[in-house]
Amino acid sequence: MKILALDSSGLTASAAIVEDSVTIAEYTINYKKTHSQTLLPMLDEIRRAIDLDLSTVDAVAVASGPGSFTGLRIGSATAKGLGLALGIPIIPVPTLDALAYNLYGCEKVICPLMDARRNQVYTALYTFEDGALLTLEQQCAVDITEIIAKINAIGRDAVFLGDGVLIHEAVLRGNLCVKFDFAPACCSRQRAACVASLGEKLYKLGKIQTAAQHAPEYLRLSQAERELKEKAANPSASAGGFNEILTNQYSIRKMRESDLEKVTALEAACFSMPWKYKDFEDALTNPDRVYMVAQTEDGQIIGGCMLTNLAGEGSISNVAVYESFRRQKIASSLLEKIMEYGKDKYKMNAFTLEVRSKNTPALRLYERAGFKSEGIRPNFYDKPKDDALILWKSDCE
Repeated sequence: MKILALDSSGLTASAAIVEDSVTIAEYTINYKKTHSQTLLPMLDEIRRAIDLDLSTVDAVAVASGPGSFTGLRIGSATAKGLGLALGIPIIPVPTLDALAYNLYGCEKVICPLMDARRNQVYTALYTFEDGALLTLEQQCAVDITEIIAKINAIGRDAVFLGDGVLIHEAVLRGNLCVKFDFAPACCSRQRAACVASLGEKLYKLGKIQTAAQHAPEYLRLSQAERELKEKAANPSASAGGFNEILTNQYSIRKMRESDLEKVTALEAACFSMPWKYKDFEDALTNPDRVYMVAQTEDGQIIGGCMLTNLAGEGSISNVAVYESFRRQKIASSLLEKIMEYGKDKYKMNAFTLEVRSKNTPALRLYERAGFKSEGIRPNFYDKPKDDALILWKSDCE
């Protein structure tokens, strides 16, 4: 059995090919570039280095969460794309299970720690018994002191690994009442080969998904939604104007330079032919362009939309919303606000956009916004091939 494995859940990005329990290739990088810049090139390098025929891959194993919101979405989108293109299943592997698998056979309490910010960590507790990974505490997002208390209560020697160790090392040393170690660099971060190894076991147990079914496990999403509702219930917290327009559960504003990496990741997750970092960077300094983002209270960019001024008429493009946030009228709000901006800033009274002819959800969205079909560009899109419908809306109110 041949498994292609991905892990982009944390600071480290990793890709691997494991065949019949043998690691054929693994590429891991822990650098300041975003996973949208590194993950696909890593896969392509592996493919070329080992002459990999992707049609021989049986399944895609992916670290399914918890972890970085953006990182998980990039890994999930990549896995889904491969699954759809190759017609193979996805094996969702819990991130922390895979991280603990780095210490295979260890009979101490294994505690992976991933930084979740705000003094919280994504964590769980494990041990190995007769070669089997046993879960002592399920994956969770908790204050660092809470997981320390649970380890102290168990009373066994512990070993820690993950990017959260360096951040919380002083707290660990000052509060642990058991003997403990920190895993060395060779096995302290995410590895796709571990995702594949654990994925093979899960595959044999039938724990697989179709590409359409797969979605990341964020753990903190429901908490974020509660916080957003609290903000929505406090109208005095909103700021007027186009710099910050408050809607029900997110704010819409113009893109900033600090958003470039997140916007590029959003684009990569939503489109088969995405804009690159440089394209959005150029848009920041173009007086005839504006890109607006939808952002949650905790800083996650969940959607975006571009407007270009073409001699007083507005060309709308790059309408994107992460899959897990769709069907919440985010795209509708983005369209409404960016057209309002076009009318106020550029005095526009007509807008146009292009959409894949087979993209039924998008067509319904634009129809509800008042757009009508005015033409067609045959075979305009690639990956997959499709016609582009030219939509138009004039005399907007």
